[in-house]
Amino acid sequence: MLPEGGVRFTVWSPRSRAVTIAFTDSGGPDRSLPLEPAGDGLFIGVVDDAREGCDYWYRLDGGPLRPDPVSRSRPAGVHGPTRVVDPASFNWSDAEWRGLPMADLIIYELHIGTFTPGGTFDSAIEQLPALKELGVTAIEIMPVAEFPGGRNWGYDGVSLYAPQSSYGGPDGLRRLVNAFHAERLAVILDVVYNHLGPEGNYLGDFGPYFSDRHQTAWGDGWNLDGPDSDEVRRYLVENALYWMTEFHIDGLRLDAADKIVDQSAQHILEELVTTVRRQLEPAERHINLIAESDANDPWFIQPVELGGYGLDAQWTDDFHHAVHVALTGERQGYFQDFGGVGPVAKALAERFVNDGRYSPYRRRRYGRPAAHLPSDRFVVSIQNHDQIGNRAAGERLSTLVPPGALRLGAAILLLSPHVPLLFMGEEYGETNPFLYFVSHGDPALVQAVREGRRREFAGFGWMGDVPDPQSEETFLRSRPDWSRTSQPAHAQLRALYHDLLQLRRTEAALRPGTARVMVTHNEAERWVRATFSSGNSEVTAAFNFADAPRSVPLVREQRVILSTDAPQYGGSSCVRVDAKQIALPAWSAAALARSDA
Repeated sequence: MLPEGGVRFTVWSPRSRAVTIAFTDSGGPDRSLPLEPAGDGLFIGVVDDAREGCDYWYRLDGGPLRPDPVSRSRPAGVHGPTRVVDPASFNWSDAEWRGLPMADLIIYELHIGTFTPGGTFDSAIEQLPALKELGVTAIEIMPVAEFPGGRNWGYDGVSLYAPQSSYGGPDGLRRLVNAFHAERLAVILDVVYNHLGPEGNYLGDFGPYFSDRHQTAWGDGWNLDGPDSDEVRRYLVENALYWMTEFHIDGLRLDAADKIVDQSAQHILEELVTTVRRQLEPAERHINLIAESDANDPWFIQPVELGGYGLDAQWTDDFHHAVHVALTGERQGYFQDFGGVGPVAKALAERFVNDGRYSPYRRRRYGRPAAHLPSDRFVVSIQNHDQIGNRAAGERLSTLVPPGALRLGAAILLLSPHVPLLFMGEEYGETNPFLYFVSHGDPALVQAVREGRRREFAGFGWMGDVPDPQSEETFLRSRPDWSRTSQPAHAQLRALYHDLLQLRRTEAALRPGTARVMVTHNEAERWVRATFSSGNSEVTAAFNFADAPRSVPLVREQRVILSTDAPQYGGSSCVRVDAKQIALPAWSAAALARSDA
């Protein structure tokens, strides 16, 4: 939108000889206007009477109509036109908000479509008071770039600049961010730069966005290092800036960052990080760029001046896998790399379990050490969308382990030295599954997704039926049932999460990145002990993963400040401290402070 009225349209289409813009005005005749070539593959035109809300397409060399590659809104879906949006028309009220540093993040991951019965940005705001009271400090929204239909995890997005229309479009997302900022909660957005979805992807018609030199599960990968790749790189880097400037997003979670293939001298991730820092530094905002990576490689978060990519943090699945196996005993698939409590202790103390050691699952050495990096550079979870939804039946931990073990899992997550992430409903023990769901329009694609899921689960030994991803019932079953929060057992678990988060805020030793951490364990007895100290604050956490009571030695006399076995959390209050040891019931944990504190 131009200040004096009208709209400037710009599109990059280096292989086109002529580009026209076609308007579809309700109640009036359609019309087409040519854009002028401006060099370097750009075509530009100013339409004086174009306005916010009008729909348009591009036509390349007289071919079929195509949506704008940088559509801000796609109200008719991935096969429909682009709608003109005025980004300056929204009335923001968060001018004083500056975001939060990584160390202060307690992240709550959610999926907009299933988070509430309404399944929109606006209905998600209804849960804001509950999240604030719980004690989380940030939400992480699964991808919202326009995807086919109305049911999708978001990783099939094809219009990277257009917030999903069925969720409420661009203004709906702005209202959500504005509301959360008003309550001093940060908003992180999950973005997908390693691929585009298979349906409705018209980007390749405009230029060499993709290259057959780099293959993904969805086809050709991004052209980030070949001829004409400069504009492709710019497309992704500016998308990152777009979310943080036009939507005031506080950070990005970069999906499968280790799957972004780029052989350039400067990797696209480094370029993205340095560009974001350079452009947003004057605003003095805390912008957190977080990599999801299965590579166990600290290179992603090493400073740029030391040759790394300079991201603020990365997910570490090793923590999840170590805790999950210790709680459930499952050893299929990648879980075979873990077992006992030794990996739990190592994940607490050294970030990665697979840090160059031999991986039975991969049948080779895997990963690199990362213990030298601060703990606030690592995001950990015991449940997330991947680890739940990529199970055949989408089971949550609450349906796999008894209540005591569920409380133990909460404690080891929230008493860890890392940045914790909760998945929606985890805090009260939601039992509804979170399943994989799609709403593709191409029958062949739907069948391919069904068959692909079955093949994937065969490797984990799953022989039963796999819920149909295309079925609406699969989607509806994945919604949390918020009425459970008022039921006694669920309310008790939520109280534990609340009190653990409060303890995390009040004890300086539990702030990630600042404390000295000492971890020891006893494999035969199945217990782990971790001591965190920072200044005058010292907290010891003792975890019993055995199905029988255990006595855990303490380094000095201490008093219990929280026990997962307390009656208010559903336990029996069997914890006892005697001299320099603590007696823990089966599947329980306790936090202790110095007796003189």
